[in-house]
Amino acid sequence: MYKDDDSRSAPHPARLPMTRSSPAIAHSERQSERGIAVDIPGARTLRIDTLLTDYTGTLSYGGAATAEVTSLLRQVAASIDIRILTADTFGTADREIGFLPLEVVKLAPEAQDEQKARCAAEYDLSRAAAFGNGANDRLMLRAVRQAGGLAVAVDNGEGCAVAALLEAEVFVTGAANALLLLLEPDRLKATLRR
Repeated sequence: MYKDDDSRSAPHPARLPMTRSSPAIAHSERQSERGIAVDIPGARTLRIDTLLTDYTGTLSYGGAATAEVTSLLRQVAASIDIRILTADTFGTADREIGFLPLEVVKLAPEAQDEQKARCAAEYDLSRAAAFGNGANDRLMLRAVRQAGGLAVAVDNGEGCAVAALLEAEVFVTGAANALLLLLEPDRLKATLRR
């Protein structure tokens, strides 16, 4: 089932075979008053209002999200919209993070890289951060990086595909460290300054 929670029209289900669970507050209502700004010395100013992220292996380990990660997700969600794009390999995403103020999009088994890229394209990618660890995250990471957003490859203990690494601007170990890049922007300044 596709849940359209704002003014964008929903793609035909045959083209985008995934399921969504949405937060109580509509995306368009939250976006105007929130965001994260980071001035990168010698480079650019990042303005982020959306986090597009994988779940399995990026935010979770073995399908489980730690209490620290769920707490950090809640803190990030206070500033920006979060959309989880996941194959949900272990079938645990709803249980582990479904209660948080974010949207979970479960992907169909085939062409997951393309599904993630299509979902990402619904946003202004120049104002997005993307987190991923798998080969199926590479197109999303590339699109965000090329648009001037922040593309982060994350190894949360399950490895990180070289294809994802090559499309990212930043690489971190641990989901908490990835989320802290958004909560403590000076970390990004130190990494990306020129």
